[in-house]
Order: sequence, then C-alpha cells, then structure tokens
Amino acid sequence: MKRSSPSTARNKEPIAAVLAELLPAHGLVLEVASGAGEHAVFLAGRYPELDWQPSDPDPDALASIHAHAAEAQLRNLHPPLVLDAGAETWPVTRADAILCINMVHISPWRATLGLLRGAARLLEAGAPLILYGPYRRTGVETAPSNEAFDQSLKARNPDWGLRVVEVVTEASASAGLRFDRLVEMPANNLILAFRRA
Repeated sequence: MKRSSPSTARNKEPIAAVLAELLPAHGLVLEVASGAGEHAVFLAGRYPELDWQPSDPDPDALASIHAHAAEAQLRNLHPPLVLDAGAETWPVTRADAILCINMVHISPWRATLGLLRGAARLLEAGAPLILYGPYRRTGVETAPSNEAFDQSLKARNPDWGLRVVEVVTEASASAGLRFDRLVEMPANNLILAFRRA
C-alpha cells in the first residue's frame, strides 16, 4: 500500500530549497499528481505554516498517500483528493500555489494543458505554478540519460515523453500564466515556475 521511490529520497531536499523562494508564506498548496505521497509528507513537514493538499487520479497512489500521511500525522497535511489534471473541473476551487512533480512527461499532453488551465482558474494574480521534472530545451543538447528515458517513456505510451520548455511556456501564456523562472536541478531535471497573470 505505502509506496516509495529512490528518486524522491534524492530530489526532495533540492526541490524544497527552491520552493523556499517560490512558495507563499502562508496559504494552501495544491500538489497535483502526488504519486506515492512522499513529497507531500516531506514538504508539509518542511513548511508547517502552509496547508498541503495532495491529489492524484490513481487509486493505488491515493492509498499510498493515505498510508504515508497516517504515519506522519501532520496537522497541515490534508487527505488526498481524486484529481485528474486533464479534467475540466477539479475538486478544489482555489489555491495559493500549485506544485506538480514528475507528471508532465508521464502523462498525455492534454494533462499538461489541463494543469495550466486549472492553475489559471484556481490561482490569484501573482501566485505560482511550479513544475519539476526532465525537459528538452530548444538549442540545448539533451543529456543522454534523458534521451534514453524519453525513448523508454514513448515505448510504454506514445502519448508520454519529455516536453519542450518553450512549448510548455507558450501553452502557459495561452492559459493566462506568465513565465517566472527556470532553475536547473540535479540529475538533469528542471524547475519551471509560472505566475498567474
């Protein structure tokens, strides 16, 4: 029931360090596609002044989030919501920040477009949408490990794969978000931060 990922153990501290510069001092953070729930528990513990709302569409992921949360017993960590990023309606109507870790490349493009539209609906002006994961960049050579990862993703599902930063940024602008910053992360990952226009 409770799942874990070695990559979470490696990337949670670097992610938390960047989030310190991007998250508001108080309010509700909606985490879209929380997966096993390890990031939600770790980050809710790191930022006790923020309410943390995990979510995922997958029943196994939701069960894992519940299990991690039951063990952690954090007052600011809410029970997970069933949320499909690609859906037109979400089970939450507002957030002070939205975080999405490692979803964009392991989902159809419509999920990313839905995420951008959802962020524009829920966030107030200036509030952040924060994406983490591997991406391609125009004019920048992709790391061999990311190329291999991209091929393996597409072999599993042709709708998956590494997205191009500039394409995501253009789609975000169409949804009503403005690009804030790109932060290079360990293991050839990036954080892309956007703000509600």
